[in-house]
Amino acid sequence: MFEKKTKLAIVVPCYNEELVIETTVVTLLSVLDDLVNKNKISSDSYLYLVDDGSKDRTWEIIEELHSKYKRVKGMKFVRNYGNQKALIAGLLGVKEFGCDCVLTIDADLQQDENSIEKFIDEFHNGAEIVSGIRNDRKTDTIFKKTTAFFFYKLMNLMGVKIPPNHSDFRLVSSKALGILEKFSESELFLRGFFHETGLKTAYVHFDVKPRAAGSSKFNFVSLTSLALNGITSYSIVPLRLISAIGLITVFVMACVGVDAVCDKLFRHEAPSGWATLVMLIIFLGGFQIFCLGIIGEYLGQIFSEVKARPRYITEKELL
Repeated sequence: MFEKKTKLAIVVPCYNEELVIETTVVTLLSVLDDLVNKNKISSDSYLYLVDDGSKDRTWEIIEELHSKYKRVKGMKFVRNYGNQKALIAGLLGVKEFGCDCVLTIDADLQQDENSIEKFIDEFHNGAEIVSGIRNDRKTDTIFKKTTAFFFYKLMNLMGVKIPPNHSDFRLVSSKALGILEKFSESELFLRGFFHETGLKTAYVHFDVKPRAAGSSKFNFVSLTSLALNGITSYSIVPLRLISAIGLITVFVMACVGVDAVCDKLFRHEAPSGWATLVMLIIFLGGFQIFCLGIIGEYLGQIFSEVKARPRYITEKELL
């Protein structure tokens, strides 16, 4: 069907996934076999597992799987660095090892592995980046649905234009990996990065399954951190809003001041409303602290980047 068979790498970030990792690997190897039989990928396609500093038996199981299946490769961090850095490590790792395209998928396989064939088809149709879009959030709690809704709304308002329900279930070409390698920033936000590359992009819609075992490693704190990282990496809208609100506040306060002077000089009335004044002082004080917090997030981002420390440190690698 294709003159040159596509060499596919599948990157799977793992953190404390001892309950599911073996099943996940067997399932993904079956998917690879099916695609090979359909002549859509080459037989030397493989899995690349990134252990993000797990504290359970995840890495031991990965080593056992590597011994059993030659198509299973892996990397282990010395400590936990976070999902985004595990993804980056996997993407850059397979670039060095060699592939035509790479797909990233979560270790719990809630993202439908049967949709991988659609990603490959879009790649063969010329897409350099194929992004997965969830059909719905039926498997999420009300809290997670609400936070996800506001996450995407906030990101788009702040200028980080990513599609709603976009995930890190994504396929990218070797060309996109070459561009990624040039970006050395420590806190790179992948969803924003791949959207901003300008490469031809396609979308695949997929269903999300209930988690087979264990629990999600994403919580409110980690999702908030991800949102803040995305905004401070790709948008200066919050800083401009602070400037705009500051100017508006100065103008309003000037009008209030002129009105107070007019009351005294022309109407011979003493300014009133001490309760209102106290409330305004408290409000403005709180707002100033909030604005300093936003500025602090940007300063923190700059502080992390200028130190130029490595994104992660590798302890072991299985090739």
